[in-house]
Amino acid sequence: MSRRLGEEGTVALLLHVTASGDVDEARIEKSSGYARLDKAAASETMKSWRFTPAMKGGSPIAVWHRYLVTFRLDEE
Repeated sequence: MSRRLGEEGTVALLLHVTASGDVDEARIEKSSGYARLDKAAASETMKSWRFTPAMKGGSPIAVWHRYLVTFRLDEE
């Protein structure tokens, strides 16, 4: 639907990355201006993104990380 409507934008997310590298929480810090894009960015990060966990004293730890997700329609 967003593609058909020409919606583009950048969503700023706060991601909670666990000690195992999974995203267990995604908060929208700044909206793209389109609720559909914001929801897609947050849900996709939690469903399939994996990170190398942060380390402290040689052990993996959970941290909050800011991440930008940009939706752009390219002309073909």
